[in-house]
Amino acid sequence: MSGIKDRVAVIGMGCSKFGERWDSSASDLIVEAAYEAFEDAGIEGKDIQAAWLGTVASFRTGQPLAAALKLDYIPITRVENACATATDAFRNACYAVAAGIYDIVLTLGVEKLKDSGFSGLAVAEPAGSDVNPPVPPPSQFALAATRYFHQYEIPYEEGKMTLAQIASKNHHNGTMSPKAHFQREVSAEQVVNAPMVAWPLGLFDCCGVSDGAAAAIITTPEIAKTFRDDYILVKGIGLSVGAYGVLRNDWDFTHFPESVRASQSAYQEAGISDPRKEIDMAMVHDCFTITELIIYEDLGFSPRGRGSEDVAAGTFSLEGELPVNTDGGLKCFGHPIGASGIRMIYEVYKQLQGKAGERQLKDPTLGLTHNLGGRPGSFTCSVALFGTRD
Repeated sequence: MSGIKDRVAVIGMGCSKFGERWDSSASDLIVEAAYEAFEDAGIEGKDIQAAWLGTVASFRTGQPLAAALKLDYIPITRVENACATATDAFRNACYAVAAGIYDIVLTLGVEKLKDSGFSGLAVAEPAGSDVNPPVPPPSQFALAATRYFHQYEIPYEEGKMTLAQIASKNHHNGTMSPKAHFQREVSAEQVVNAPMVAWPLGLFDCCGVSDGAAAAIITTPEIAKTFRDDYILVKGIGLSVGAYGVLRNDWDFTHFPESVRASQSAYQEAGISDPRKEIDMAMVHDCFTITELIIYEDLGFSPRGRGSEDVAAGTFSLEGELPVNTDGGLKCFGHPIGASGIRMIYEVYKQLQGKAGERQLKDPTLGLTHNLGGRPGSFTCSVALFGTRD
């Protein structure tokens, strides 16, 4: 198996403003993200040969993408894979280009949630589903937090402060992200003292519900060279999907096996043997602060049970050894489910080009994105790695 490494390039990206976009439809958000990507790449809609649309709740088919962008009867595939939807749409587009089927394609993720009635709580499964009754996400991840504290003998006060430091870090980064939903500092003390949502997770331990869209233009490295010098290359993509079951009797709640498997697959493709040392930045799925903490360990950034030590040391801050969620993550952008994965890629793209403004890192050359979603014991996870030409 040859893998995806260096066979696909990104030559343009766009991202809408995320937030409560009451004045904009999902189609408006598509236009906002796509036309920034077109301008960035120096192309027009007529240059797109195929497209992949990632969305969970906004559209049932790919037709609205064609209508919004006036695409001329090209093939458009709608992709839905829980919180990994956008990255999976990106993955499918990459494979089509790597296979030589198309030269230039569009992948776009969008979700319009604020005026849909979606609260971020659990929704019923379709009739006839063999999935157990839904459990609200805050409750799901609260179980992970309490078990993690117990497993590693972490006192509540210490564990809660670790989670608060993660939230505060991300909110600090979000103050430098003009497209983020939330753009203000939140201290660790504010996080600790916030109203409880699902013990031990409080208000600031949970990401918000937002509207947003993000887009990428994908081509081959050979074609990319004719468009720009600062294109980025896909180095590896991993996808892992767990078996159904709200509570699996073989899951310990202190790790996400799908994150482990997906990252190992992406690392193998990219030739990464020491992710903590070789990766310069990571955008991970911080739907809840405990999720980000566990992800540090699943991705090989921290030893098992010792992620809190790295949090305290500032390892994952903008100035740290391995900055994580440099744009504020889901904590500041919210989670328009079908858009989040490509929004993460947008941040890595800008960082690798040196165009991230106030939050710009010093000379990054390899970045990672990570999405995780589903239900305890049956998650879907996608991990992607991106690098400069060198």
